[in-house]
Amino acid sequence: MTSRTVTLLDVARVAGVSKSTVSDALQGSGRVAEATRERVRAVAEELGYRPNSAARRLRRSSTGAIGLHLPQTATRLDYYMNLAFGAVARAQEEGLDVVLLAPAGVAGGESGRVASRVDGLLVIDPEVGDSAVPGLLDAGVPVVTGERYLGPAAAPSGAVICDNAASLTALLDHVTERGARHPAVLAPAGTSAWATALRATAASWGQEHGVAVALRTVPFAATPQEAEETTLALLRTDPAVDAVICAPDGAAPGVLRAAATAGRTVGTVSVRTAGSTTSGRTIGGTTSGHTAGSTTPGRTGEAGTHPRTPLLVASCVDGTATRSAEPPVTAVDLRPAAYGRACAELLCDILAGRTAPDTVRRHAWALETRASTTPPC
Repeated sequence: MTSRTVTLLDVARVAGVSKSTVSDALQGSGRVAEATRERVRAVAEELGYRPNSAARRLRRSSTGAIGLHLPQTATRLDYYMNLAFGAVARAQEEGLDVVLLAPAGVAGGESGRVASRVDGLLVIDPEVGDSAVPGLLDAGVPVVTGERYLGPAAAPSGAVICDNAASLTALLDHVTERGARHPAVLAPAGTSAWATALRATAASWGQEHGVAVALRTVPFAATPQEAEETTLALLRTDPAVDAVICAPDGAAPGVLRAAATAGRTVGTVSVRTAGSTTSGRTIGGTTSGHTAGSTTPGRTGEAGTHPRTPLLVASCVDGTATRSAEPPVTAVDLRPAAYGRACAELLCDILAGRTAPDTVRRHAWALETRASTTPPC
């Protein structure tokens, strides 16, 4: 008898028990005596029985897959690709496949069809303006969102969130400690929780510290060219700006190009003063790294408004573009692969009954300080 022809009934006949007892024994369910369970498993192994995974999933109303919905701009951004790989890796550990949902395929009342293909859904950075999101949240399967959804819809089964207000606050505090007195933020447009938090934080931080933060809105997935054009216009109209924090993933090199065009040196100059500053990695508000002599930006003229005032540059999203830039750009490492993994893990835990619905988990970020805001060693 080959493994292809062995059925539960075959195992039941040889073991001398019912078919339902075999099923319970092999799945570890039901009230089956341990001796019977061991005998059934031994017979199944001897006969070469292999469970029919497709049939098992049908009996459990399971598809063996989860869906992943990303923003429409995802294909242009390294962040979402790394996040997706992290989600896939965690789902595979649970024996689940991941179905990437095309934005056009889930809009217009198609959520029911989507739900029939998956056991649960991951909806990442849901935007109020995304017509697919309300249907996905109400699709009848467990849903975990990466960041909160700010629009009116059914509540998700769970969420994994970052403290985006804290990460931008850390960047603003960092450039201020490096001597910036008139920072600017290129904040993303859109209605995601991330974009909304960054715009609100730029305004509230300025009010709290009595600092005029120049806020400019750029596309959610702004290109380096768009960041360059916005920064050039900013520096021409407001030459007192001495730090630019660029939000969109991969756009910071455009800020560096704008600085070069405007004749602005990026980073601080080596002017030693009393005290010290630190550079390195900040996680959850705690800084680690080496200690260097304190510096202050070189300034010419009153209030540092001369065009040659050094410009500090930082990014709200770390990635290849910030790490490989010249100079390398200080950035918030949102750890996207780990974030995708955390989202998938929460969904797997909810599907398996290991975690109750309505669970919210937090994901940690890290501030990576680099030459674009730190003094020469």
